[in-house]
Amino acid sequence: MKFSENWLREHVPTRATRDELAATLTAIGLEVEDVAPLGESLDGVVVGRIVSAERHPEADRLQVCSVDIGAAEPLQIVCGAPNARVGLCAPVATVGSTLPGGIVIKAAKLRGVESSGMLCSAKELGIDADASGLLELPGDAPVGARITEFLALPDASIEIKLTPNRADCFSVRGIAYDVAAATGAQVAPFDVEAVEATTAATLDIALQAGAAAPRYCGRVVEGVDASRPTPVWMAERLRRSGIRPVSFLVDVTQYVMIELGQPMHAFDRATLTGPVGVRPAREGETLKLLDGRDVALDPQFLVVTDADRAVALAGIMGGHDTRVTDATRDVFLESAHFAPDAIIGRGRKLGLHTDASHRFERGVDPALPRDAIEYATRLIVDIAGGRPGPVVEATLDEHLPRPAAITLRRERLLRVLGTRVPDAEVERILRSLGLALETGKDEWTVTPPSRRFDLAIEEDLIEEVARIHGYDAVPATLPAGVVPLAPASETCVATAQLRRALAGRDYLEAINYAFVDAAWLQAWSLADGAVALANPLSAELAVMRTSLLPGLVAALERNVVRQQSRVRLFESGNVFHAAGAGEAPRHTQRLAAVACGTADPEQWSSAARAVGFHDIKGDVESLAALSGASLAFLPSSRPWGHPGRSADIHLAGRPVGWIGQLHPRLQQSLGLDTDVLAFEVDLDAVQQRPVPRAQGLSRYPSVRRDLAFVVPDAVAWSAIETAVRNAAGPSLRELVLFDVYRGKGVETGFKSVAMGLILQEKNRTLTDRDVDAVVGEVVASLQREHGATIRS
Repeated sequence: MKFSENWLREHVPTRATRDELAATLTAIGLEVEDVAPLGESLDGVVVGRIVSAERHPEADRLQVCSVDIGAAEPLQIVCGAPNARVGLCAPVATVGSTLPGGIVIKAAKLRGVESSGMLCSAKELGIDADASGLLELPGDAPVGARITEFLALPDASIEIKLTPNRADCFSVRGIAYDVAAATGAQVAPFDVEAVEATTAATLDIALQAGAAAPRYCGRVVEGVDASRPTPVWMAERLRRSGIRPVSFLVDVTQYVMIELGQPMHAFDRATLTGPVGVRPAREGETLKLLDGRDVALDPQFLVVTDADRAVALAGIMGGHDTRVTDATRDVFLESAHFAPDAIIGRGRKLGLHTDASHRFERGVDPALPRDAIEYATRLIVDIAGGRPGPVVEATLDEHLPRPAAITLRRERLLRVLGTRVPDAEVERILRSLGLALETGKDEWTVTPPSRRFDLAIEEDLIEEVARIHGYDAVPATLPAGVVPLAPASETCVATAQLRRALAGRDYLEAINYAFVDAAWLQAWSLADGAVALANPLSAELAVMRTSLLPGLVAALERNVVRQQSRVRLFESGNVFHAAGAGEAPRHTQRLAAVACGTADPEQWSSAARAVGFHDIKGDVESLAALSGASLAFLPSSRPWGHPGRSADIHLAGRPVGWIGQLHPRLQQSLGLDTDVLAFEVDLDAVQQRPVPRAQGLSRYPSVRRDLAFVVPDAVAWSAIETAVRNAAGPSLRELVLFDVYRGKGVETGFKSVAMGLILQEKNRTLTDRDVDAVVGEVVASLQREHGATIRS
């Protein structure tokens, strides 16, 4: 929300300086993001009128202007602005004045022609970013008047960041109540008087959307001069609120919205036949919006209709065919209340975000429509003339929200805040915020105004007292008593320990959004079971992630294009999959990492080599070692994995993750010109562990037997390892793979696998007969299960 400081002070006269006002707003929860001073040091700038303009004899783009500033003689000023012309009123910086930025105006000679002063643009005055030409003032601007008086300067444009529950502060009037409460000032009265109807012109209104649109006010104003320029005071306040003036009728509705908080719309009465209504859109219905786009609607949208023809997208944007123009003579003003649930997400579904939808999504005071339409009528009639008809209002009382009384107990206030706020201060704060108050023996009965629908329970009122009284006034008190410490479970490896382990292996932790672009998941073939958001922040954040890898690889790619050749990232977080109908999505905690570039940081002791499958496999096994998990790695056919260089990770026969190199086709589509290695594993697979039990070391010697087998290439080491361990039994303490050979002496399609069996018993020394028996079982098992033969 952006607004003019002077405009706010008109509603709440306060002696606080600009810096104090900004600090106060932030302290009470209306965080000030920017304060832009406007029109400082403009004492020497006056209103001037160009009485003559001739081409400069030495420069085609310059004009020699004679400018009347109310002095005895006009000034001669050389100007290069494209809109400089006879009759134009514009700001003139006289000789000796200083403009924002330290520009001192001096008498000068431009291409041989004397110039005494400078005609100014809005940017040169420091009141707007527009530098395309001179700031054009109305033709009736008082020549010679100080520009500070004419434009109500100096001023400041203040921008605040609002939390979603403070929709009442999307207006200058709403902010004024908070400022008044915090500074001890009083909100200036703002009574909207009804404008008497001078014509019987009306349009009937019919509401057919139930609770989605429970109130709609409309008014016809005939004979309006829509070509009248927007008054300077109104245009400047809009500019300082971040809204560029368009035309008078449009600007009036915007002005009322910023000041009171009620979005409005103006229709050209000549384009309507009546009755005007509000209903859900029909499937396949189309509408041409003000921005010229044709949009396809469905029953989730609300439309404003004329004789059942959709003419506006309710609460979001008006229609193109019924818009007001400078040729409009009769106008139909709309001021309605639309429920937040009927507007939330509808604009974003069409790629739209308007000031009206921003307010209606968060909630607008349901009592405002009539006051807003009366106020807008008064502005229109006073500035552009016209004959107003009576206000026609359609209301569904049963669907209008009504504020309920809330009880605030003194003892509850004391207990929550930890300090006693004097009763008089509590009552002052609540009344300054516009709340109705009845004082009881031990409590207050508080009824919030209709604009404060964020106040519903006792804790809401306690929060109001705390933020206005000042959080810094609440003492910091340590809790009494003993805080029990929860012991860490021995059956679970802490996530922090896993993160530290990866950090120790040279990975950096990344944090990505749980919302991702649906196109990412499609590219990865991970879109099955994706949960689409009903109200996404943007099209790029429209679905919940089904894997951590797309986000991590995107982060890796951003680093690679910024000249980081070696990138190692990891992330722990939830992934989401759709469940059955009516059930909440399933979420699973996972741990993932990606790596590219060299296996080791740049160093001198050995030749550089690219990170490979076994490097990242070692990282996974180091995590598994923390819990003692016995992971198996089986060939994978995942579409995003490189065939032959990726594997599925299994634990106790069930899949728990994936590891390997990304498929070259996927890497190419992602714009990566380097190989990327990655893994993703369910967090509980490397967290759960048995309770550690201490065991003594065997006092008896171990025996090692080395065996070499010839097995088919298709037999994985994990299968061989399982067969050996099952056959060797409890005597096997360790199994070591120390050689894999293919080549001369080994038949094509086969490989030689050499392993070391380390055998040991706890209570006796193994004999040669014991060892030979174990070796025999291993050889027989491998021959039987995998067709292995002893290599000669």
